[in-house]
Amino acid sequence: MKTILISILLVIPIIACAQRRTTPYPATTDSTSVAILQQERCISKYGYNHVVSPTIPPDTADAVRLQKKHFWRAAAETAGFNIGLWAFDRYVLDGHFAYISWNSIKENFKHGFEWDDDHLHTNMFDHPYNGSIFFNAGRSNGFNFWQSELFAIGGSAMWEMFMECEYPSTNDIIATPIGGAAIGEVLYRTSDLILDDRSSGVERFGREAAAFVVNPMRGLTRIISGDAWKRRSTSGRRFGIPPISIELSIGGRMLTLWDYDEGTRAGVAAEINIEYGDKFAEKTKAPYDYFSFLMEIQGMKTQPLLSRVEIVGRLLSREIINKKKIKASVGMYQHFDFFDSDTIKRREPNRDLLFPCVVPYKLGAPASVGAGVMVKYVPSNDFVFDGYAHANGLILAGILTDFYRDYHRNYNWGSGYSIKAGINASLFKNRLIVSLANQYYKVYTWKGYDQKFDWSTTPEGKSVNIQGDKSNSTFNHLEASLKYRLWERLFISAGADFYWRTTSYEDLEIRAWGGWTVYPILHSKQIGAHVMLTYVL
Repeated sequence: MKTILISILLVIPIIACAQRRTTPYPATTDSTSVAILQQERCISKYGYNHVVSPTIPPDTADAVRLQKKHFWRAAAETAGFNIGLWAFDRYVLDGHFAYISWNSIKENFKHGFEWDDDHLHTNMFDHPYNGSIFFNAGRSNGFNFWQSELFAIGGSAMWEMFMECEYPSTNDIIATPIGGAAIGEVLYRTSDLILDDRSSGVERFGREAAAFVVNPMRGLTRIISGDAWKRRSTSGRRFGIPPISIELSIGGRMLTLWDYDEGTRAGVAAEINIEYGDKFAEKTKAPYDYFSFLMEIQGMKTQPLLSRVEIVGRLLSREIINKKKIKASVGMYQHFDFFDSDTIKRREPNRDLLFPCVVPYKLGAPASVGAGVMVKYVPSNDFVFDGYAHANGLILAGILTDFYRDYHRNYNWGSGYSIKAGINASLFKNRLIVSLANQYYKVYTWKGYDQKFDWSTTPEGKSVNIQGDKSNSTFNHLEASLKYRLWERLFISAGADFYWRTTSYEDLEIRAWGGWTVYPILHSKQIGAHVMLTYVL
């Protein structure tokens, strides 16, 4: 997580100053068009945003060169990363899982896959990030999005079967390559914006170093191939510079639980919003030529530093309405969702079991894909409205549970669906921006456990091959925000969000309130409020 945060902070100033470099760009358009492009705006999640840099198409020579495939180099990088990570775990961290042998490898193949009990953050964010390394081994060596996914699958399978003395993980072999593709393509395209093969000296070193931090595998590949120091007459960008807008917000946030006296937390919070590409392109088939990226971080006692990450990447789309005042497109989208919270106040020891978990919510959905529609309506120059709706299948998700506890796991694995919708209104020539959005998730956990199971028979540190409590859960996030422009690109924003989770346990009998409760249904709700300053690049 820290790596991605540093990456974003590094890329922002580099992208912002890209248009001010002294070396001229290739003659892709005349000066009048450049002047127009410098003034263009794009509709983002929150209304009109300035694009960071003029839109510049890729150079043909760069596109051809960067699509040349190097299979053996990509395969060696994938395997080498796994071996290097294993050596670090074994000889530096002395991790018990890294003491592999031929017997452990044989046992992994014999036993097969099972659900593991690592932390939600580990399974839902760290492992997909590792998957992005495998993915970018292929992407950085000329392979396209879909072909690079095969390297993510191969790298994940190699790790699960050969590099640990723990049984291979069912959830990891799903989350690592699929979530890795989402994170990996975002980082690949972000690093593409940083690089410029025409630069030299201190600027060149800074760009290469920043690109390495953003996308380590691409940085390593450029060093191995010599591209890191080769100077060319073209920029070396595979995608040129598409429309991209960035919002940075910092301020304060307060959290409290609804229905139960569990206390309040307050502290600093920050948010990064990036929107890449043209969401209303006439027709697209290149994955992630449009994506949005959202990251929330916070500094509060007992709360996780990383509270939310969302990626929405377009896989393909087609425009269905293109009129002067209204545009609409439909398409297929990949989603990556991560929501994390922790205890606001410790529960009293004598509290009844039918009270919900003191942690309000946790949700991770690293493998999700579905259909979506994007619409914008411009009745006049003073008013702009844009909205979206998505319906997705959750291939893999994890959601907080009130009962199951084993090793590091306090969540249930499952599958299901999600529905997302939102509307944004830019009023009075972008002076006031109003946004409303809702996300609904339904997660079904079907492989539970027998309440009479003897947990003492399970060796310490070894998982039980179950998804958790057999249950079905709903998770809903409703958020509203209001932004007012103080100066040209500086806004003050205020907003509120409401999280609530309901879990119905299908095979549990709980002794509470002096008797037995069969198939309990528990609810937890959290309200948040924030005030921030937002700078639009």
